[in-house]
Amino acid sequence: MRPQLALPFHGELIIDNFAGGGGTSTGLEAAFGRPVDIAINHDPDAISMHTVNHPYTEHYCESVWDIVPRDVVAGRPVGLVWLSPDCKHFSKAKGSTPVSKKIRGLAWVTLRWAATVRPRVIMLENVEEFQTWGPLLLDSEGNARPDPAKKGRTFNSFINALRRQGYKVEWRELRACDYGTPTIRKRLFLIARRDGAPIVWPKPTHGDPASAEVKAGKLLPWPTAADVIDWSIPCPSIFERKRPLAENTLRRIAKGLERFVIETAQPFIVPVGHTSALAPFITEFANASNQRNMPADEPLRTICAQVKGGHFALVSAFLAKHYTGVVGAELTQPLPTVTTVDHNALVTSHLVKLRGTCQHGQPVTEPMPTVTAGGLHIGEVRAFLLKYYGTDSTIPCSEPLHTVTTRDRFGLVTVRGEDYQIVDIGMRMLEPHELFAAQGFPADYVIDHDATGKKFTKTAQVARCGNAVCPPLAAALVRANLPEMCADAQEEAA
Repeated sequence: MRPQLALPFHGELIIDNFAGGGGTSTGLEAAFGRPVDIAINHDPDAISMHTVNHPYTEHYCESVWDIVPRDVVAGRPVGLVWLSPDCKHFSKAKGSTPVSKKIRGLAWVTLRWAATVRPRVIMLENVEEFQTWGPLLLDSEGNARPDPAKKGRTFNSFINALRRQGYKVEWRELRACDYGTPTIRKRLFLIARRDGAPIVWPKPTHGDPASAEVKAGKLLPWPTAADVIDWSIPCPSIFERKRPLAENTLRRIAKGLERFVIETAQPFIVPVGHTSALAPFITEFANASNQRNMPADEPLRTICAQVKGGHFALVSAFLAKHYTGVVGAELTQPLPTVTTVDHNALVTSHLVKLRGTCQHGQPVTEPMPTVTAGGLHIGEVRAFLLKYYGTDSTIPCSEPLHTVTTRDRFGLVTVRGEDYQIVDIGMRMLEPHELFAAQGFPADYVIDHDATGKKFTKTAQVARCGNAVCPPLAAALVRANLPEMCADAQEEAA
């Protein structure tokens, strides 16, 4: 079990609503230098993960509507109430699927806390579409969908209700990668305070490596997807699967290879030993409205909880240098025999989102894409020889190459004047610990078992990760707005 500070503290309470597996609490603990006082969540699995990592926090496994704030607080002053209500019935990833009025209304619990225990500061996190919160329309089958003519009306009512309780309210979209987290994860943050102090938005600490700010040393470069991939995990060959991959999946892989490995002037390279290297990227298989290939040297895309939000796969091309005496085969000729010590090999790897209709990849040099809670839908693909045209999807390495067209697509890669060929493809799912690292959790965060030793399934682990607030961003927000409660201020006072 990871250590947690158990410091006596008799000041204002820190309360985490919709606490999940503990992303917010981890960030708050890092900033405040002490445990969160109270964590509330209806999901027993989420509370179990939260408890093993935050044992000194008082836990309530109940619906937020069943909680009576006055009873929980017991007369103690409240410095901060954080709320992260369920976002999937606002998110654009849900598409045209019917939504739940009950779930969309969870944010109203904020007003119960504001009216009854008067927290000095309230912070709320949700997807950016939360600003469009409005009334619903019922179709002939009784399914509810947002009324486009009244977009944002409920959100405005929510803001006005907070203001009537004496709170100043501001909101802003922030990206986790700008605060040192290797995922883009853009979210809407709302801050309300009634103590007369100004609302402060933390300044970014990281940026695009190509930006003037980073080059001038004013910002640090983004951490990337490549930073959190465990390259030591083996990838089984896709050609040795008992059940072959669907042709559409192979075609998606091919398109990512074409863009980020074969036709790029300078593929992103990860050194592997003295004689080989990886040329990785990430591909997104979901979200048909915005199909993307993404470089591995950028932050990963948003890791979210629902199935359609984030099914990515890692595709890493293994580049093997040509050695003296080794002659490569021309593309118009049959491939030579591939051996276990073959020095003409290129193996390609990328992140693949395994659901949806996306046909593009994402490089692993970017922050990791959004991780969803719907299951293990992010895989690593290591490339073999692919046919990039027509209806054929792959060519066994032991067979002659098929007809060469005017736009050759057989995987010839040139790196610093040396030619390589794609000879094999492997694929694996990303492991939960990689996804938690992309979300900004500390390496010692317990994700595979609860306090009793009961194991969490990988699906449950991914769900907790996708639902989590990125800890570094939560820490940045409270350091900016509650500096007097943070560990830095306490150390200076001492």
